[in-house]
Amino acid sequence: MRIGICEWTTFPASFEDELVAYHAAGAGAIGILEPKLEGVDDVRGKLRESSLAVSACLPAAGSILPSPLIPGPEEPEARVESICASVARFAELEPGCVFFLTGPGDDRGSVVEGIRRIADAGARHGVPVALEPIQREFAEFWSIVGSLDEAAALIDESGADVGLLYDSWHLWREPLEQVERHRDRIRGVHLADWREPTRNTNDRVLPGDGVVEFGPILAALDWDGFYDLEIFSDAELEGSLWREEPRELARRGLDALRRTASTASA
Repeated sequence: MRIGICEWTTFPASFEDELVAYHAAGAGAIGILEPKLEGVDDVRGKLRESSLAVSACLPAAGSILPSPLIPGPEEPEARVESICASVARFAELEPGCVFFLTGPGDDRGSVVEGIRRIADAGARHGVPVALEPIQREFAEFWSIVGSLDEAAALIDESGADVGLLYDSWHLWREPLEQVERHRDRIRGVHLADWREPTRNTNDRVLPGDGVVEFGPILAALDWDGFYDLEIFSDAELEGSLWREEPRELARRGLDALRRTASTASA
């Protein structure tokens, strides 16, 4: 199992500190949040020194339609331009994929056109791009698609070459037949467990500490890319993981992910 860590997991830490923490924990890749690269010199050189590959990356304006939780321009066209520029910047890092969300709302036409343009940018720069569906409970903040089927249908409507990103926290309650149906379109995987009850959109827990049954999910995915640990853990919540020292959290997180994968395999 190839394991990476998305920077959301240690969000308060700097990019440089995360490279050290992830390498020390035994990760093979880092999933980059573009805003965390601001002011960082020689990103490629720092990555080379860390020996970390780059997995699924999120652009600064991560959704086509504006979202109250995703910074960026208000106009969909400007957001798409920003995402396309991010794809170009990420290209030199050779990421596993660059992923994006639809954003919330009812402007399906702008989303479909945006998907086409982002796909064109990915093709020009040799970067796989992927759409992430978001679970329905918090959809009003993030997305118009809440399953792999819905995301695939939207991509098919666009006629574009865009893959899918699977996130266990968002999709663990969806039928596994969807994973099997769209397995060949998956370009990235995020893993986190679901706390029950969940207190807000930033309240994930490490694999094995929640209610998700990972065995059937991992078997259905049969993914040969990096499984990225992605933990949102609002620092204002009691027991927030974001309050932990990054190196210790990275170590604990990867240990939990390995245990979960081992148990699932057994």
